[in-house]
Amino acid sequence: MRIAVTGSIATDHLMTFPGRFADQLVADQLHTVSLSFLVDNLDVRRGGVGANICFGMGQLGTRPILVGAAGSDFDEYRAWLDRHGVDTDSVRISEVLHTARFVCTTDADHNQIGSFYTGAMSEARLIELKAVADRVGGLDLVLIGADDPEAMLRHTEECRTRGIPFAADFSQQIARMNGDEIRTLLDGATYLFSNEYEKGLIESKTGWSDEEILGRVGHRVTTLGARGVRIERTGEPTIEVGCPDEEAKVDPTGVGDAFRAGFLSGLSWGVGHERAAQVGCMLATLVIETLGTQEYTLRRAHFMERFTKTYGDAAAAEVRARLA
Repeated sequence: MRIAVTGSIATDHLMTFPGRFADQLVADQLHTVSLSFLVDNLDVRRGGVGANICFGMGQLGTRPILVGAAGSDFDEYRAWLDRHGVDTDSVRISEVLHTARFVCTTDADHNQIGSFYTGAMSEARLIELKAVADRVGGLDLVLIGADDPEAMLRHTEECRTRGIPFAADFSQQIARMNGDEIRTLLDGATYLFSNEYEKGLIESKTGWSDEEILGRVGHRVTTLGARGVRIERTGEPTIEVGCPDEEAKVDPTGVGDAFRAGFLSGLSWGVGHERAAQVGCMLATLVIETLGTQEYTLRRAHFMERFTKTYGDAAAAEVRARLA
């Protein structure tokens, strides 16, 4: 099963300031702030929802196709993804813009000052999925993740026009989208991904009820944090899957991306929605135990041991036969 993942490609530049921002602010001079903070640490991490999802799928051996836009500074990141089983040949490289970047400084009180540079992500709207499909011999599913909003709309319309099944996954971009845009992006989706809060926001912005949305998508996949995930389809019993026990809770960033990576890999293996959700929850647990969205290592024996403990021997046997 050939799955393409469209979405952002970015790097995070995270710094730590040992003092307090509040101590540097003068109350009657806030209209003319000019400050520079001498930071102790700089941590550069690979990120972006499209790249994070593809990294997880690559770890599971399903060879995803990453579709997005990056800058000429993407070479090292590309090599990393290539080494971890991701097809990066459909990434557009901008001639004038850098790869998207989040720069953030955190003080001793955990207050943050950050900036997000969109950069080359804005050129994702220039990518045509037909060229991707022609290169790989057709696409069975396209996940349309958070990206340049115009790109998300274009990819959705192209999937409809060309009859390519697609999954809608607004993620961070839902905050800036209006009801018309959200209705356009989800209508006819084979899968609609969201967390519980986003689920309510989708219903509020579209004006559609839960039942109306279920009638417009094939499956609604709602992540529930520590409680796992719920999968709904009109006329069928709801599937609910819990999460494995965590060995540590280090950093929740990228957990949702990891779930999607596991779930999509399960679809690629053809193991069914419950089993796919179990794989997604297991992979998400590995991420929450690791600092960074792509810093975890999937050790097959360890993965299967924990999977078996949580979901049982029959489920494990089905997954073990397919896990690369």
